[in-house]
Amino acid sequence: MSGLSILVIQTAFVGDLVLSTPLFEAARTRLGAGRVGAVVRPETANLLRNNPHVDDIVVYDKHGAQKGPLELLRLARRLHGSGYDAALIPHRSLRSALLGFLAGIPVRVGFDRSAGRLFLTDRVTYRPVHEVDRNLTLLDSWEVETDGIRPALYPDDEDRMRVDALMRQSGVAPSEPLCGISPGSVWATKRWLPGRYAALIRRLAEEHGYRSVLFGSSGDQLLCAEIAAESGVDPLNAAGALTLLQSAALAARCSAVVSNDTGMGHVAAAMDTHVVALFGPTVPAFGFVPHGPGHQVVETPLDCRPCSSHGGNRCPIGTHDCMRGITVERVIEAVSVHLGKPGPSVKD
Repeated sequence: MSGLSILVIQTAFVGDLVLSTPLFEAARTRLGAGRVGAVVRPETANLLRNNPHVDDIVVYDKHGAQKGPLELLRLARRLHGSGYDAALIPHRSLRSALLGFLAGIPVRVGFDRSAGRLFLTDRVTYRPVHEVDRNLTLLDSWEVETDGIRPALYPDDEDRMRVDALMRQSGVAPSEPLCGISPGSVWATKRWLPGRYAALIRRLAEEHGYRSVLFGSSGDQLLCAEIAAESGVDPLNAAGALTLLQSAALAARCSAVVSNDTGMGHVAAAMDTHVVALFGPTVPAFGFVPHGPGHQVVETPLDCRPCSSHGGNRCPIGTHDCMRGITVERVIEAVSVHLGKPGPSVKD
């Protein structure tokens, strides 16, 4: 099996790729694959830099420069000559399964709920377990042991130096206690109220002596700037200033990260940082809570939850009670458990 070449096709969002990283490690260390590749979106590719279990990173800009069936065919032709023996396809989209089929990869393993299941050679039952454990079942036909493998990211010295520079520029001392805040989401209904994030940041500073760090993409810059201004306590606004791996390096310096049910929570958990995850339209039973021990979920029990598999842009009943029901007091209570503890170790 040492000569086996494995391709993982995961063109979903940041959190989905983080939760797929155990597949790369398992393919390398448990299956003994001689070559492991990945097909990912351009905005997530940075997450796999320095990963010792990934040899090839193929960027597929499916919503941009490579949009449309012609570009899909071009990518498939490119992969066709790459010699992959098997494709592991945790992403349950038609396009992902079709890509493996058009690329002529002999073994194509995905879930029985995939929209492209007709293009798979092996269909694995989609089980109601954590996404990490669910993804690892794609290796079941090889009968390899996958226990103990967890999400991991690998920021390097250059990433940490960039974080040092940002902290210096923002007047943050190296020893200053930090708490991460991730207020954004692709889906509007997953976002906790900005005013409550501002109040949380203020209370973290005034009651616990913690400076908050606002995480986000360039698209979250305005949101984070508004939250920072409303808080009145000068948090470090890192939105749009760091790559994903640099954000991981900064999250590793935080005692905890408060996040909506979105990618940054999974990034922080992969760096062994405690996460307080705020769940609204989605529910933990879907299997996307931060992976590992010590994390907490804050949610409001309602009969209307879940309203969809990933949230939406507006509340179907017009109340947004799932997020409005999460008070600042509840979040402070959850995150305060992790404050004042020794910081997490930083991965090399």
